[in-house]
Order: sequence, then structure tokens, then C-alpha cells
Amino acid sequence: MDLFHLLAEMIDMRSFSNLWYWIVLAIAWSTASHWILGVPFDHVNRARKKGGQHYQDLETLVRINVARRLHVMDVAGLWLVACVCFALSTLAVLGFWFSIEFAQAVFLIAFPMTVVSLVSLRAAFVIHTDTLTGEALLRRLGQCRLITQMVGVVSIFVTSLWGMFQNIQIGVL
Repeated sequence: MDLFHLLAEMIDMRSFSNLWYWIVLAIAWSTASHWILGVPFDHVNRARKKGGQHYQDLETLVRINVARRLHVMDVAGLWLVACVCFALSTLAVLGFWFSIEFAQAVFLIAFPMTVVSLVSLRAAFVIHTDTLTGEALLRRLGQCRLITQMVGVVSIFVTSLWGMFQNIQIGVL
């Protein structure tokens, strides 16, 4: 088998039967549930257990990341929302109306990640407006992580069902 055929096998556009797609899906959700508002969750746990300098570092990281997210939304929020809606709509139409499996696969990752981004943005807004500190800040970060994990579980379940359906359908044809 030559190099071209090997690469064609590895970059197969039939996503749901490709191991690389499932690896990307697992990495995406693992990363999303570990980094909450740009802060690694192990740092949140360390700040909760040890306090002191660890907690001050956490508050600084959260403050910087919250300000950054809110600034991006103030400056380019409308354009960003328009571009994301256009991209998601395009993927949905290509994937589910025109039956392009690659677009379906990308949509099934991108749409739930968009929901997680909205949850994170809402948490950033609440942290900024209520100037959360202490236990309230830790609780808000924990809630954000829990919602991210719940969206991830539902997303992986739906993606798995849809992927199995696609693979069975292609196997029958």
C-alpha cells in the first residue's frame, strides 16, 4: 500500500466509523470539562483545599479570564454570534439536509461546544456583576463544570447513537 492510500484511509471522510473522530470527541470534552473559564479545575480544587496563595492565584486567573471574555463580547460579540450561527447553520444544512457525514460529525461537536461557551459566558457575566469571591466563586466554577459535564454526557450519547445509526445505515446499503 502506498503513502497516498494510507493517508486516504487515515483521513476518511466517513467520520463516524473513523477512530480519529472518536479520539477528537473524547479530547474535546475532556479539555472542555477540565478548563473552566480558562482555569484548570485542579487549580480550583487546590485552592479549595489549601487556600492562601493558591486561592489568590485562582481569583487572579478567574478575574483575568472573565475580563478577557467580557471584553471580547463587548468588542466583537455581535459579529462573533453571527459568524457562529452562520457556521452552525451551514453545518446543519450540509449535514442533515444534504447528508454529508463529515458536516454532521463536525456539527455534533461544534453545537454542544457552543452551548458550553454560552454557559461559560453567563458564568463570567455573573462573576463580574456580582463580584463573586470566596466560596461563592468556587461554587459558581463548580456549577459551570457540572453543566459542562452534563452537556458533554448528553452530547456524547447523542453522537454515539447517531454514529451507530449512520454506520448501520451504510452497512445495509
